Amino acid sequence: MDGQVLSVSELNGRVKSLLDSDVVLQNVFVSGELSNYKLYPSGHHYFSLKDAEGTLRCVMFRGSGGKLTFRPENGMKVVAGGKVSVFPRDGAYQLYVNQLIPHGVGDLHIAFEQLKEKLAGEGLFDPAHKKLLPKFPRTIALITSGAGAAVRDMIRVLGMRYPLAKVIVMPVRVQGAEAPPEIVGALHYANRHSVADIIIAGRGGGSIEDLWAFNDERVARAIFASEIPVISAVGHEPDVTIADFVADVRAATPSNAAELAVPHVDELREILDNDGERMTAVISRQLAQYRERLADFRGKAVLESPLGYIGQRRQAYEHVRERLLGIARQQMAERRERYVGLAAKLDALSPLKVLGRGYSVVKSGDGRVLNRAGDVEIGENISVTLSKGTLHCIVEGRD
Repeated sequence: MDGQVLSVSELNGRVKSLLDSDVVLQNVFVSGELSNYKLYPSGHHYFSLKDAEGTLRCVMFRGSGGKLTFRPENGMKVVAGGKVSVFPRDGAYQLYVNQLIPHGVGDLHIAFEQLKEKLAGEGLFDPAHKKLLPKFPRTIALITSGAGAAVRDMIRVLGMRYPLAKVIVMPVRVQGAEAPPEIVGALHYANRHSVADIIIAGRGGGSIEDLWAFNDERVARAIFASEIPVISAVGHEPDVTIADFVADVRAATPSNAAELAVPHVDELREILDNDGERMTAVISRQLAQYRERLADFRGKAVLESPLGYIGQRRQAYEHVRERLLGIARQQMAERRERYVGLAAKLDALSPLKVLGRGYSVVKSGDGRVLNRAGDVEIGENISVTLSKGTLHCIVEGRD
C-alpha cells in the first residue's frame, strides 16, 4: 500500500479540521425544506434540510433554539445559518445551526444579520457609547414622515406629558431607496445646528421591507455619530431594526419614544408638591426651634436688666480675683519660708563657718588641698587659709 493508513477517528478528525478551517463554511446560510424535525426534552433541535436533489443533516442547540420567533414544522421552507463541521463519532458532516429564518424574507434577514454582526464587531452597539437622555429637554426633534400617524401620536403624547418642550418636526421619507439619505441628512443637520436636546427617529409599523430604511448601514452610522441623544422608535414592539441597536435608547413604538423622552407634567407637579411640603415642614421645625430659643432668652437676666447683669458679673469677677490673690500670697509665703530654711542649711555648711571656729585649709604650692603630712616635702612652700587671711609657710619638718 502506497497511501497513508489512518484510523477511522483520525480520518474523521482530519476531515473536521479541514471543514473548520474553511472560512465560508463557518458562516454559511442554506435554504431548504425542513424534514424529520424533532425537538428533544433537552431543548436541542434535530432536523434535515432537503431540496430536490439532496439532504443535509442539521442540529440547533438549546441556546440558539430558544431565540426562535416561530415554530418550525416539517415541510416548511427556511433559511438556516450556521457552520458546517463533522461529528467525529459518526463521521458525518452536518450544519450546526444558530439561526433559522422562514423562507420568503430570507435574503433580508441574512443581510440584517450580516450587518448586525459587522457593526457589533466594530463596537457600535456597545453600552459604553450610549448617551444619557436629559431629564428636562427644552427642544425635541422628530425625524420621521411628516404625514404619518406616528408623528401625530408623538406630538400628541409630548404635548400632553410635557407642554414645556418645543417640538420640531424634520420630515423625511421613511420608506424606499430615497429614505436612508434623507434620514442621514436630517441627523447631520440636527447635530450641525444643535436644533434639539433629544432626537426621536422612527416610523410606524410595517413589513420588514417597509422598515428597511432603518436597517441601512448609513443610517446606523449617522445615529452612532450623533452628539445629540437618539431614541429609536421604529414599528411596533416586536419589530427590531439595526437602528434600535445603535440608538442610545430603543422605544417599543413612536408613542413610547415620546413617553421616554419627557417626564409627565403631573409627575413633576407631584414631585414639586412633595418637595414643597417637605420644605414647609423643615421651615416650620426651624421656626419652632427659634421660638423656643427666643423664649429662653426672654427669661435671661441679661435681657431683663443689662446693668444688673453686668454688676453680677463684676461681683463674680472680684470674688474670683480675691481668691486668686489669696492663693498667690499663700504660695509666696510658703516659698519664702522654704527659702529661708534652705539658706540656713547652706550657711551652716559653709567652709567660712568652719574656718571661723579655728580650723584652716592647707594647700600645696600648686593649689592642692593637703590632707596628710606626707603629701609635701621638707622645704616646700605651702599656704594656710584662716578665717581671716592666709599664711605662706615653708615646711621645716613633718611628723
